[in-house]
Amino acid sequence: MWAEQIVRAFWPLWTLAILIFASLMMGLHDALPVELVWVLAIVSALAGLWLAWSAARRIRRPTRAQALERMDAALPGRPIQAIRDTQAIGGTDPASKAIWQAHQRRMFERAAQARAIPPTMDVARRDPFALRYVALLALAVALLFGSVWRLGSVSEMTPGNGATLATGPTWEGWVEPPAYTGLPAIYLNDITTAALDVAEGSRITLRLYGEVGALIVTETVSGRIEGVPSAADPVQDFMITRSGQLHIEGVGGRSWSLIMQPDMPPFVTASQDAEVGADGEMTLKFSASDDYGVASGEAVIALDMDALDRRHGLALDPEPVAEIRVPLPMPITGGRDAFEETLVEDFSKHVWNGLPVKILLTVIDDAAHDGLADPLLQRLPGKRFFDPLAGAVAEMRRDLLWNRENADRVAMVLRAISHRPDDVFRDETAYLRLRVILRRLENFIAFGLTTEQRDEVAEALWDLAVLLEEGDLEDALERLRRAQDRLSEAMKNGASNEEIADLMQELRDATDEYLRQLSRQAEQDRREGNQQQQAQNENAMQMTQDDLQAMMDKIQELMEQGRMAEAEQAMEELRQMMENMQVAEGQQGQGGQSPGQESMDQLGETLREQQGLSDQAFRDLQEQFNPNAQRGQSQGNEGRDGGQGRGQEHSQGQGQQGEGEEGEGQEGQNQGQNPGEGGQEGQDGNQGNAGEQSLADRQEALRRELQRQRGNLPGQGSEQGEAAREALENAERAMEGAEEALRQNDLAEAIDRQAEAMEALREGLRNLGEALAQEQQQRNPGQQGNSEGSQFGQNQDPLGRNPGATGQVGTDEGLLQGDDVYRRARELLDEIRRRSGDGERPELELEYLERLLERF
Repeated sequence: MWAEQIVRAFWPLWTLAILIFASLMMGLHDALPVELVWVLAIVSALAGLWLAWSAARRIRRPTRAQALERMDAALPGRPIQAIRDTQAIGGTDPASKAIWQAHQRRMFERAAQARAIPPTMDVARRDPFALRYVALLALAVALLFGSVWRLGSVSEMTPGNGATLATGPTWEGWVEPPAYTGLPAIYLNDITTAALDVAEGSRITLRLYGEVGALIVTETVSGRIEGVPSAADPVQDFMITRSGQLHIEGVGGRSWSLIMQPDMPPFVTASQDAEVGADGEMTLKFSASDDYGVASGEAVIALDMDALDRRHGLALDPEPVAEIRVPLPMPITGGRDAFEETLVEDFSKHVWNGLPVKILLTVIDDAAHDGLADPLLQRLPGKRFFDPLAGAVAEMRRDLLWNRENADRVAMVLRAISHRPDDVFRDETAYLRLRVILRRLENFIAFGLTTEQRDEVAEALWDLAVLLEEGDLEDALERLRRAQDRLSEAMKNGASNEEIADLMQELRDATDEYLRQLSRQAEQDRREGNQQQQAQNENAMQMTQDDLQAMMDKIQELMEQGRMAEAEQAMEELRQMMENMQVAEGQQGQGGQSPGQESMDQLGETLREQQGLSDQAFRDLQEQFNPNAQRGQSQGNEGRDGGQGRGQEHSQGQGQQGEGEEGEGQEGQNQGQNPGEGGQEGQDGNQGNAGEQSLADRQEALRRELQRQRGNLPGQGSEQGEAAREALENAERAMEGAEEALRQNDLAEAIDRQAEAMEALREGLRNLGEALAQEQQQRNPGQQGNSEGSQFGQNQDPLGRNPGATGQVGTDEGLLQGDDVYRRARELLDEIRRRSGDGERPELELEYLERLLERF
């Protein structure tokens, strides 16, 4: 009862005390003016006295009767009050007296069970706004983020206070380096050494406590002249601009010798001269470094008028053209203190293409310091035209952009070029386009050539030059001649290795197309019964496509070695041979496939069949758990898969004619059965197409077909060939396990075994491809690439890549090729980051983008 009265009476006083204590621990008094602090202190003291007086008035000493009453009320039947009562009536009646005594004994038993009554504070009714909990929350925050030592600073607010005189003045100080340095802040109170290294631009903050003037700050590191505050100000804040001294004079003061570490300017240099790719893109590798990191960079390209040959269309002064400014690529990941990057830009359409320029690289750090590289003096890299007519059109375009006063001269030269078109133009379309451009240019000149009209004509001339250079010819022989002419012109003009490689690839593609056309012509002659042509084929010297590839490889090797005379002679021999070439019937490389490629195709077909079986098993497994949701989808997929499987098996049956299989097996395949099904018809008695068989029967037929293919596998004796055979053995065992699981209707186990079989088939395909490549290299040591690759040109995907040889969907080639890899990769990563920051996208897509960012 004492506790209840004390808590109910004094909870406002305790709440006030806790709030004051928490405010002092958080240092609230240090942030407020001294006058306001003392006003709050007086108000708090008066409020505390009034709350204490009010609480004391409400305190009453509990009595014994009150305690018994409180305890009796907590017991059932109020036994204490019953014990103290006396019998009012029937005292002389023995029966009544006996009943009263029994009642008294029962009340004594209940009273013996009495226990101490817990106090009932009941403060919530008196504190409807829960102020006591607010005070406790403030105390918890102060204990976490405040300090008990801040309470001592209250006594320092009275000048001349005895406690202050006893402890003396105090101070605190920090050195905060610039944020871009990544260096930690320094707490000066912990620094006991006399010398201290600090970064340039660091900020020093000092706080002086105690009587004003007891501590004085002097320094020589900020270089301040005007607006210098008093040395005794409680707060000192300045920047470090040079090395010097810092002194805190007074009781407990300290001194340091600050050594400023200057922020060095960044450094950048070009690793080599800018190069140009086959498609005209400039590639410039550079390296940059800085003590804390490079913020940005820029490449400035200006025309070098001193090195310019001012003749012909360049004799006039040029029209004003702004300098070319392109940002330098910065690293996407990693630090920027030292890195190497590649600038990739295309200046093919710029008027300065091919003219001498100065390339100046500049980088800037976060402190606004810049670093310059030595200027590169070279011609602006861009697309080169090896066709003389295309080069002339491109030059006229440049002269027109150089100065519009060259328009009359450009029109005259273009008219002279088109005077006798039969001698220079190979395509009537290009000639007609030139005449249209010429008429428009002359009309513009007659009425005054504007900037927009000039740009329009320049764009049309560029498209015409590209057409003349690369051509748009459907005739294979004309394309072949064009590729040979461009390569011959590149020999004379000293093309780079990348340009030579690009032109050689164009020549190989044109040769492949020309050979295919000759092959179709030979087939047509055979059907028409051209005996004279067949007799010539029989008496002519035969040459395979491998021999042609070897000749072109030899030409490329001679060009890369600088032996241009020999390369030109070999090119002329190749030209004459190609124009006089006729394709013999059944020549390797033009009709049919090599045994190795047939094995690869058959294994790829087996892998696709196994994938189809696995998909069907998975759909059946889904249907077991949810028949209604999967029935329609499963039936549609079965019909589609069955049709696809029959079409694939039918083509496989045709492709395997003449391999020595039994006639019955071939007949079964041609009827649309699974691979190997015809050969097993006598044993299993299963006929009909794959859709009518059970999954187990189809799996068995596929396993037997794989067994047959493994027996005819090429590459015997080589390490890769043996590895391929071992992988196919593993695939056969996995298929056998899948077959057993299917017969036991264990679809989950069957799917696992089928997955193992597909993985083993892919491994076998990879090893077989390596074995075939090794055999090809041994037959043609000097040949680069796959001699059989020409036949895949017609099977390229929409991106122009050859299909994969491992049975997987897609290609074995890299997705990014050429000099534009770095910029394209950067663009892709920036796009991924942009999309990942779009909160409106679906959650599933955002999670996928986050996984991409974590990986790359």
